Amino acid sequence: MRRDRKVVNLALQGGGAHGAFTWGALDRLLEEETVEIEGITATSAGAMNAAALKSGYVAGGREEARRSLDRFWLKVAGLDGFMPAEVLDWLRAFSPSPAVTARILELSPVAMAAEAVTRVLSPYQFNPTNYHPMRSIVTDMMDFDSIGRDAWPKLFICATNVRSGKIKVFQGEEIGPDAILASACLPTLYQAIQIPDAATGVLEAYWDGGYMGNPALFPLFYGTGANDVIIVHINPIRREEVPDTATEILNRINEISFNSSLLQELRAIDFVHRLIEAGKIEPGAMKDVRIHSVSDDELMRQLGVATKLTPNRGLLLQLKEAGRAAMDRCLHEHWTAIGTASSLNLRAVFN
Repeated sequence: MRRDRKVVNLALQGGGAHGAFTWGALDRLLEEETVEIEGITATSAGAMNAAALKSGYVAGGREEARRSLDRFWLKVAGLDGFMPAEVLDWLRAFSPSPAVTARILELSPVAMAAEAVTRVLSPYQFNPTNYHPMRSIVTDMMDFDSIGRDAWPKLFICATNVRSGKIKVFQGEEIGPDAILASACLPTLYQAIQIPDAATGVLEAYWDGGYMGNPALFPLFYGTGANDVIIVHINPIRREEVPDTATEILNRINEISFNSSLLQELRAIDFVHRLIEAGKIEPGAMKDVRIHSVSDDELMRQLGVATKLTPNRGLLLQLKEAGRAAMDRCLHEHWTAIGTASSLNLRAVFN
C-alpha cells in the first residue's frame, strides 16, 4: 500500500552501548522511503548514530546510511569488516538473554575493579596520556566533510560546557570528531574534551551532553520546519522497583539525571499544547510540536550501567533487533498520527 510522504525530526538519546538499540531503530526507519528526516538532535551514543547516518546518507542515500551504521557498530563490537548474516544471526541467537548478560557483566571482576578505580581516581590520574578508545573509530569511520554539509538531515550535537554548566549545541562545520567525543564524554572515565570556541577563540572544556540535554529538543524548534519529532528512548523513565543495592542505586541515579532535561522540555511542549487548545495564543504564533516515541522499557529495565559501558557483541545485536522492532511498531501503530497529532500522551508521562 502506498504511503503519504512524511517529514520528521529525530531526537536520539545517549546511553553508551545501549545506543545499539537506536542503530536498529534507524536501520528500520531508513527502509521507509516515504519518510524524510529533516533534522536530528542527539547526545552521546545518539550523536555517534546521527553522525554515522549522515556520513553515509550524504555519500549514497538510505542504503549507504544503513551500511555506515552497520560498519560503525560492528567496529565497536570488534567485528571488523564484512560479517556473513549467518554469523551475526548465530551470535544474536546463542547469546544469553539481556538480563543474564547484565548480571554477568555487573559481577565480573574486571567491571568491579574498574568501578572501584573510577571512584578513587580521576581520568587525569589513571589515564594521564588521555587515550580515548573511541577516537580512532569516530575519526576513521566517519566523513566529517559530509557530516558538516548544509544538507538534510541537519545535525545538532549536544554537549555540556564544564565551566558554565550550560548546554552547547554543535552544528554544521562545528561538528568534528572532538564534538562527537565531547557529547559522549563521561567525566569519571575520560578527560574533558577541549574545543576552541568559534566566536571567542577560548578553549572550552566539555562533558557528556546528557547532563543538560539528552537530547535537547529546542534546536529542532528553531532550526527545522518539521513539526513531528520521533524520540528514540534509551533510558527508561519509570521503574516500579525501588533500587536497594549500590549498583541498582547508581544505575537509577544515572537514568533519572539523564532523563530530567528531556522531561522538562516535554512538559513545556505540553504547556504550549494546552495554550493552543484553550485558544490563549493565536494559531501559528508558536510551533505546535508533535511528539512520537520509540522505546522498549521492558528490555531496558533489565540492563544497567555495566551494559552501557561494555560493548558485548551478542547484546549489541540483540539491541539492534529490539530497536528495529520498536521502530516498526511505531510506524505501524502511529503512521496516520505523524503529520497530524502527537501519538505520545504527554500528560500521561507526567501523571
